This record gives sequence, structure tokens and C-alpha cells, in this order.
Amino acid sequence: MSNQSRRSRKKKSNSNNLGILNLGLLLLYAIVATITVVMMFTYNILNVSSLNIIIASVLAGIFILALVLVVTKKAKVFTLLLLVISLLSSSAALYISKSTVDVLDKMNQTASVSEYEMTIVVPKDSTINSVADITSVLAPTDNDQANIDALVQDVETNKGKTLSLDKVESYQKAYENLLTDSSKAMVLNSAYANLLELTYPDYADKLRTIYTYKVEKEVSAAKETTSSTDVFNVYISGIDTFGSISSVSRSDVNIIMTVNRKTKKVLLTTTPRDSYVKIADGGNDQYDKLTHAGIYGVDASIHTLENLYGIDINYYARLNFTSFLKLIDLVGGVEVTNNQEFTSLHGNYHFPVGQVYLDSDKALGFVRERYSLTNGDHDRGKNQEKVIAALINKLASVNSLSNYNAIIEGLSDSIQTNMPVDTMMTLANAQLDSGGSYTVKSQALEGTGSTGELTSYAMPGASLYMMKVDDASLEQMKAKIQSTMEGN
Repeated sequence: MSNQSRRSRKKKSNSNNLGILNLGLLLLYAIVATITVVMMFTYNILNVSSLNIIIASVLAGIFILALVLVVTKKAKVFTLLLLVISLLSSSAALYISKSTVDVLDKMNQTASVSEYEMTIVVPKDSTINSVADITSVLAPTDNDQANIDALVQDVETNKGKTLSLDKVESYQKAYENLLTDSSKAMVLNSAYANLLELTYPDYADKLRTIYTYKVEKEVSAAKETTSSTDVFNVYISGIDTFGSISSVSRSDVNIIMTVNRKTKKVLLTTTPRDSYVKIADGGNDQYDKLTHAGIYGVDASIHTLENLYGIDINYYARLNFTSFLKLIDLVGGVEVTNNQEFTSLHGNYHFPVGQVYLDSDKALGFVRERYSLTNGDHDRGKNQEKVIAALINKLASVNSLSNYNAIIEGLSDSIQTNMPVDTMMTLANAQLDSGGSYTVKSQALEGTGSTGELTSYAMPGASLYMMKVDDASLEQMKAKIQSTMEGN
């Protein structure tokens, strides 16, 4: 066989192999492109100026062109390049779309339940080692009846032990009784643990856990109305605790974000954590500091603020600052403008006036500090808003794509919201379509603070700092919220 014949056969063989490769790539591209288009229309992604239809048409056009070239066996190298580039592009689009939808779904799923960790504890040096060694527990049934009953029922179901309840006024009183009688045991709701810490900073070192049970409760669904995509209120709750984002905890940050998309106005209404208000739901409409509403679940905080301002809150977003601020390191830190010099208790960081650079730990000190600020909790709220805004801007930048996976995972672990995915997509599409920036204004409820003069419903025996709300300030804030909603 001549050299020319061998070269001809080899060339034909390579051409056939290339044709088979192109056919395989075409089938793979068809699958990926189809899934991408289905996801795009299912979740209303890029439904802006028919952009989703245009993208779907382009993907379909590429498939038809490649199919014709494969069938006619023409331009095989060009077909190969076309399919490789198109497959990589559609795969990247599918990956980003799916990752985004997955993290939004996870935010919704965690928002549907609240978790309470109920425990039975004894003094650290107690001879009691298990629930089998006790017949009763100290329990503040007036404050936490449902969760306590759930714990006792679980003990009976799983351990075959029936416990009686020794009623006490509060978890604080149960703890005090426990210290004077080491033969006893008490129920402890982890949501109340931080309240005990206010009076007894070392309380945890004096206790030992002998039983644990997690109680899950459903959270109310979002209040969507026909106009909710144009004018709506979002409750932003900031917690600073370890563990699951669904864990019930005090809410240190309480902001109502009123959005009017028609006028492109946003009003941020901050209610200080120490505001002395009627606490809804588990608070039995008794007066207490606002942060304590969080121990009864996010619904209680929402209903408390709805009653206070006379509005409906359509959605909520809950941020765990401890994990949320870790995202700062992933985006290379943030810069904020600091208006007053102070040193933080956390980390002992010094923050001068002007532009300050923050990594995650410095940011935690920046958003936690209130004692060394001129207006205390009021100024802390402003600092928290600055850090959140700076981080959002960094997350929205192109540079963040390099840490896309870590950022997506961080967001899902630190934020939960009951705003449905399709609503979020609709709002995002509408903003992309209309463009333009929003005018953002803020206001904060004012009042007079004092220590020990007002009684806490959750901690009646504790001398706590609380702020008596100024009625004139409250009425002014209510009027501004209504004005923003009405488009004035």
C-alpha cells in the first residue's frame, strides 16, 4: 500500500472519529441546553425585555446549526469548536442558575421552621446523671408551656419516664433554686440562655446537661398581596449566635425595610433592641424589651412590630451576623465610613473617624459595639447598616465570582427568608428592566433609657436596661412609613 493511500485512510479515519465526537457533543449540548431553558422559564430567570426568550432562541439556533453540520458532515472542525464553546457556556449558565436557585430554596426551607433546643440540666457537681434519676423538674410553665410540654413528652416517649413539673416564675428563678438545692433539675430553653447570662455571666460553667431535645415549629407563610411586588415591608432581623440559622434567639437588630418600587424609595426603620413594647404571641402582649420577642420565634418579633407600627410585614429576612460576616474575608474585606471614633469591646479594635477597612473579625467588633458610641444602640444600628451595604456591594461585584462556591454556601448558612423564590426573581427582573437607583432614607425610634425601672416579662427578677418609647417619635415614624408606602 502506498504512502498516499495510508495517509488518505488515516485522514478519513480521523474525519470519522471527529464526526462521532461531534455527534456525542451535540447530544450532550442538547441535554444541558434543554435543562438550562427549562430552569430559566420555571424560575422566571432573566425574564427581562424577553431576554429569556432570546437566550432560549440562541441556544436552539446553535443546536439546529450544529445538527445540520453534523448530518451533512461539513465543517467538522468548526462544528467541534462551536459545540465545545456552546457546551461550556450553557454548562456555566446552568451551574450558576442551579446554584442560585438551590441557595434561595435553602433560605426558604430554613425559614419555614424555628428550632428550640430544650434541655434538662443539673448543677455541675450533682450526683444526678440521667433523667432516670429524677422525678420532677423546675419549669417556668407560664412563660414557655408549649416547649416544656414537648420536652416532657419526648422524655416519656423515649425514656419511659414521666416527669412532674415544679412551677417557677422564670428560668432565672429556676436557676437560682437549682444553685441552692443540687438535688434538683431544671428545664432550660436555649433561647433564654442569653437572658440568664445577663445576670449570671458564668451560669453555663455551673450546669451540666443530662437530656436534650430539639423542638421544631412552623413559621407563618409570607403575606403576599396583589400589590406586594410594588409596595412591601420586609422585617430584617439580626442575630449573633452560633449554630443553625433556624435556632431561636434574641434579635439584636430589628429593621423594617419599606420598599416602594414605583417611586424607587426605600425607608429603613430601626427599632432599638431595648425598646419597651408589648410582645406578641409567647410574650402574651406584656411589656418587655423588643429583643426578647425573638425568644418566642421570628413570628413574635414580626407581630410585635406590626402591632407597634400598625402595618403588615410581608416578608422577613434573618441574618446570623457571626456567620454572615465571614463572607467579608471571602470578598477581600470591606471599607466603611466611620463617623465617630471608638474602641470595640470585641477584639479591642480602634476605629478612627473616616474610611476604615474591615475583615470579618473587625467587622464583628464594629457591628456589635454600642457602649462606647454616643447614641448607643441607635448608632450601632447605623454601623450595622453600613457593613451590610458594603458587603452587598462587594458580593455584587465581578471579583466575587472567583469565590462563587464559598460565597453561595456562606449565604445559605447565614441568611433565611420567607420571600418565595419566584417573588425574588420577579423583583430582580423588574429592577433589571427598569434600572435606576433607589433613594434610601432611614429613621430610628427614640425614647428614654433606664436600668431597673421597668419590669421584664421574660426576666421579672432582673434589673435590665430598657428604653421607654417616646410617643411623638413613634407617631412620626408611623407617618413616614405610611407616606413611603403611599408614594409621597
